[in-house]
Amino acid sequence: DQPAELKPGQVLGSYEITSLIGRGGMGEVYLAEDKRLRRKVALKLLPSSVTKDASRLHRFEQEARAASALNHPNIIAIYEIIEANSTLMMATEFVDGETLRHRLSFGALAINEVLSISIQIAEALSAAHKAGIIHRDIKPDNIMIRPDGYVKVLDFGLAKLSEPDSAQPFTEASTRKIKTGSGVVIGTVGYMSPEQARGQTVDGRSDIFNLGAVIYEMVEIGRAHV
Repeated sequence: DQPAELKPGQVLGSYEITSLIGRGGMGEVYLAEDKRLRRKVALKLLPSSVTKDASRLHRFEQEARAASALNHPNIIAIYEIIEANSTLMMATEFVDGETLRHRLSFGALAINEVLSISIQIAEALSAAHKAGIIHRDIKPDNIMIRPDGYVKVLDFGLAKLSEPDSAQPFTEASTRKIKTGSGVVIGTVGYMSPEQARGQTVDGRSDIFNLGAVIYEMVEIGRAHV
């Protein structure tokens, strides 16, 4: 319900804002037009909690740089990190489609759709893990499906930066970062691996656990509609 930080027509660098796409733990996301290359992009504005903390900003830039090196058809492309009007932004590929979460809200998927989506996510994770990058927050909200059935995994390298929010409940719909006796938990309830839930160090196997939870959800929704 909060007003958007940017307005349609506003220009930041070479990008002209078209509309607000959504907002989450890592800031607002806008549809914009790249005036130089005449293409649509998604602009993610990072919250001040990231930009004002030098160590977190450095870590973000490192992870974004690593994620941008990934070249895989099922991983969203990161174009650049820019700063304009004292605002730090990440420009990424704009995926014209719907999230898996939105798709599941309309009912069951056919088994061939479940298999196709699962295989494409697994291939994206395999490529990322080979490059030493762990997603940490695989869930239906971070999976985009294009009209042609192509899957794109969003937000590689960003989940680690999610901020705690004591004013909001720890719900399935949102990524959270909370302190525990053994460390820090980053992830989403219902998808976290046991290691994530305990605040322990995670590796690629945690992403596989997350994917298993997503596959289970897709199949269970299908069974519920039989």
